[in-house]
Amino acid sequence: MEILNVSATAHGSNYLPEYVAREHGIFADHGLKVPSQPRSPWDGVMHDLADGTADVALGGLWVPAMYAGNGRDFVAVCQLNDRFPMSIVTREPIAGFELSWFTGKTVLAPGQGGTAPAEFTRGLMREAGLDPWRTRFAHDLSTQMLRELFLGGLGDAFIADLGTATELEHAGQGHIVYRHAERGGRMPNSVYYVLRERLEELTPKLIPFVRSIDRAMGLLRTGEAGDLGSLFSSEWPGADPKVLAEVTAELVENGTWATVRVDRDACDRWTGILHDAGLTSAPVAYESIVDTRAMDAVA
Repeated sequence: MEILNVSATAHGSNYLPEYVAREHGIFADHGLKVPSQPRSPWDGVMHDLADGTADVALGGLWVPAMYAGNGRDFVAVCQLNDRFPMSIVTREPIAGFELSWFTGKTVLAPGQGGTAPAEFTRGLMREAGLDPWRTRFAHDLSTQMLRELFLGGLGDAFIADLGTATELEHAGQGHIVYRHAERGGRMPNSVYYVLRERLEELTPKLIPFVRSIDRAMGLLRTGEAGDLGSLFSSEWPGADPKVLAEVTAELVENGTWATVRVDRDACDRWTGILHDAGLTSAPVAYESIVDTRAMDAVA
């Protein structure tokens, strides 16, 4: 059994295919043992790659993009999310919500785990012809802290993961008015990436790893993963299983787990948003941050 160590920036429901692959023995069927460790703060994944504690990091594609040509050389080998699985919550329902509603408002955007909630939303606003700087974004703080502040009265809207947003709706404390995965188009949100210097060494293990993730995604899409209750209980013992089941169904439906392949156009769009925001020193080429060998082997 080959070992492939993963260091993850979070432990969220949008990462479910990896947990299914482990729980259902799919990794083992491919000759792999895949230990995974979530890191808080998230940048622990980079330290794990640097010292060899981890072989692979799971997190945002924005990290390889921002480092491209700027020191560390990270390369993505597949994606776990084909969409950005977050949503916008307001205190009252807003019929026909559009991002133009944000003008003059204060939006709480979690940033402790990464830059995507604020930057992808601002990118969508620019694509719609809006000026995001006419909206006040409060970010760089944790989801839990901003949730508490939102419930206490701060801000006009809250960008939240689907689990948090669904909990707020169930409690009558908020209303989901916009789903990025449905309205924001394709976006390689979470990817598996490695140090380029280890790519050749790891590729023989990355190919069965990506095949395993692809298989787990397929089981979730077709419903063949079966009853996930025990997996929910072991991964998120304090969470409401009904909320987790609802979120899982939505992630299947909205295409978040559609494919392990990092789409070139979606990647270029996301890195273009990052460049427009000043977060990359130059436009980032697909080939500079994505290696397709493991994805090609799955295809």
